[in-house]
Amino acid sequence: MPTVSVDKEDLWERLGQKFSSEEFDKLCFEFGVELDEDTTGEVEAAIKQGLPAGRPQLKIEIPANRYDLLCIEGIARALRVFLKKEKAPEYKLVFPHGGEKGLIEVTVGPETAQVRPYFGSAVLRNVKFTQRSYESFLDLQDKLHQNICRKRQFVAIGTHDLDTITAPFRYEAKPPGNIKFIPLNKTQAYTAEELMTVYESDRHLARYLPIIRNSPVYPIIYDKEDRVLSFPPIINSEHSKITVNTRNIFIDLTATDQTKLNIVTNIMVTMFSEYCEEPFTIEPVKIIYPDGRTVISPDLSWRRTQAHASYINSCTGLSLSVTQVKDLLERMSLRTELLPEDTDTLNVAIPPTRPDILHECDIMEDAAIAYGFNNLPDAFPATSTVAQPLAISKLSDIIRHEWAYAGWVEVLPLILCSHEENFAWLNVADDGQTAVKIANPKTLEFQVVRTSLLPGLLKTIRENRSHALPLRVFETSDVVFKDVARERQARNARHAAAVWCNKTAGFEVVHGLLDRAMAMLEVPHIPGRGGGASDDDDDDETWGYYIQERSDPTFFPGRAATIYYRAPPPQTRPERTTRRSATASGADASRGGSGSGSWNDAEEIGKLGILHPSVLERFEIGYPCSALEFSLEAFRAKMPALWTNEDI
Repeated sequence: MPTVSVDKEDLWERLGQKFSSEEFDKLCFEFGVELDEDTTGEVEAAIKQGLPAGRPQLKIEIPANRYDLLCIEGIARALRVFLKKEKAPEYKLVFPHGGEKGLIEVTVGPETAQVRPYFGSAVLRNVKFTQRSYESFLDLQDKLHQNICRKRQFVAIGTHDLDTITAPFRYEAKPPGNIKFIPLNKTQAYTAEELMTVYESDRHLARYLPIIRNSPVYPIIYDKEDRVLSFPPIINSEHSKITVNTRNIFIDLTATDQTKLNIVTNIMVTMFSEYCEEPFTIEPVKIIYPDGRTVISPDLSWRRTQAHASYINSCTGLSLSVTQVKDLLERMSLRTELLPEDTDTLNVAIPPTRPDILHECDIMEDAAIAYGFNNLPDAFPATSTVAQPLAISKLSDIIRHEWAYAGWVEVLPLILCSHEENFAWLNVADDGQTAVKIANPKTLEFQVVRTSLLPGLLKTIRENRSHALPLRVFETSDVVFKDVARERQARNARHAAAVWCNKTAGFEVVHGLLDRAMAMLEVPHIPGRGGGASDDDDDDETWGYYIQERSDPTFFPGRAATIYYRAPPPQTRPERTTRRSATASGADASRGGSGSGSWNDAEEIGKLGILHPSVLERFEIGYPCSALEFSLEAFRAKMPALWTNEDI
């Protein structure tokens, strides 16, 4: 959750009353935010010691989707409405003399489609800033950049002193060598190519350079006199910079996402339009796109929808009338009106400052906040149900419990790992069609979603090398694979894996662990498979698992095996298999066979073996290890009859 620091006395002045720390903490909780810290005590202590101290600050945590609360202006405005001290303001577009024909125009060049194709803009006229409100204006811009703008990747905001530039403006994209201007806080002109080098060592701006560095053209904004306003998303020009004395502000926004552009534009102008000579008025700008389409920016229209008292009551357990619901919603800055002769439906107008409201459930949540979550009635549900686990969870628990009983230690490593750990360190090639990769990983440790449990287990052993041998660890959890056939383009698969580390390899140990797991899953072993059994000897009722030697670069040559599973024929429902019946069926199973007359329907579900020395070297493990990993998905899909409701 973002944390916003606001000046304490300034906030009290805006709210029209003072609060104790406890009272304000309670107010924040009721409104759905949280008071994280009150620095009054620290400031007073510094003053007593004769140390320099600023004004007391209140640090408030706000929900990540409430962009209208990222500044003191938005917080104070929302709390005043919540406290019924004022109505939600009406934000108005004010056209200059001449109407739409008198609007400032921005022409968007066709080359911008290669880098940042969308443009938004607005003008704030006759602004009267104080030093604190000016700093709040810049701080909101930075918070939006870091939050919804995703560090300027989706949207970049530029602010300019309109009195120093001349309309109309042009938004273009040019080769970097053709762009030259004096950037903000510099005295020398640089080309865009030179700026990429100049700002490489800048702690603040260096993080934004990769956004456009590899683009053949760079975005640039000019005025009528060919003076540069902005080089988005990097820096504004020195010529048009704003100060605390700026009276007319031109705001430009370039973006790669139209929805986020609209949200950021509306938040910027609505929050600071209160400082205009006529509060809450914004002058729009006409934007002309290459295809001839014109857009008036910003769009401050209130979205219209409906809410129902019956729905809100059913979700909250209340019995509110439609009039009571209306009062609650208006405390959350939503305008509502009752429908004649309708005791259930309300027309709701959502302000441009509330992009977080997408559905009637969001309106219901606002009504619950206004009523007070602590005031909602406690009640038992009208129906009683008996929960039961998913089949895959039951399978996982059987494995987890049995392996833990055998003395193995369960571990829970992270599901993200580096690309090398998932592939190269296991001697596996990346075909580009297996792993889900993180587009913008925070660190090299979190590049892909794991496709195997082995990297996490081996890293766990690496970090516990000082423990006494043998080390026996296991995990039963999900891995993820690409799957273009699914809407989400990926699928989860439940795997079970274990690693044995000792002075000897211990292949027989993990082999025994596999046998024990299958015995508890009541999957019979099929002896003779992989050892010369004839495919001509068939048994339609044979099912179970067997292993067969394999060649795998992750494992030592000649010391690896594939785990195969052959499901029961679909026309039969196997009864609960006992140890005795499993042995009996195993005798028949040695003859091989399937319902189709071959063993081709036996699927590979896992592998086991002694890990290759190069794998152990990369994970910095100095002792031989044996590993086992297999999927539980086949048992969930093909053995539903093995558990009854009583078992679950």
